[in-house]
Amino acid sequence: MKAIKIPTLLTLFRLFLVPVFVVVFYLPFGWAHVVTAAIFALAGLTDWLDGYLARKWHQETEFGAFLDPVVDKIMVAFALVLLVSEPNLFFIAIPAAIIICREIVVSALREWMSKIGERASVAVNYIGKVKTAIQMIAIIVLLAINPLSYGFFFFSGYILLYFAALLTLWSMCMYLKTAWPNFKLG
Repeated sequence: MKAIKIPTLLTLFRLFLVPVFVVVFYLPFGWAHVVTAAIFALAGLTDWLDGYLARKWHQETEFGAFLDPVVDKIMVAFALVLLVSEPNLFFIAIPAAIIICREIVVSALREWMSKIGERASVAVNYIGKVKTAIQMIAIIVLLAINPLSYGFFFFSGYILLYFAALLTLWSMCMYLKTAWPNFKLG
């Protein structure tokens, strides 16, 4: 049996952190939101680190290439659901739904394009990377604040999340445009 490589272990660690930040989010302590944001930020850093190490050490694997984006989507979806569950953050439902739906559409598109041998044409692009960075910052900010305290950071997180949702739609349209010649309706 082969040993699991460090980049894959980091990805699995990130998956382990998801239920941890969910539990911490619901703890009845004033510090719960800040610690939740810190755990989410740590998970985000492991996302960057596992990719960096996999490339640097030439440890890219098919399993890692599959697992990494799945764990990212799980992590973001859980964080968005937590935020939407806060009664005072109901207006975040629109960008959260856009982001989650886009992830489903693009994942399905990539799977389909892979089946027809065109997976490389829907590889992650620059806009997707910018969207992810802005989305992660927005989620960290929104997780960290008390939803009853409206202030600069709250509005910054709110605006960044809506901006991430717009970039999400833009990147999805770019992926669909690239894949369009492969669509055969009917």
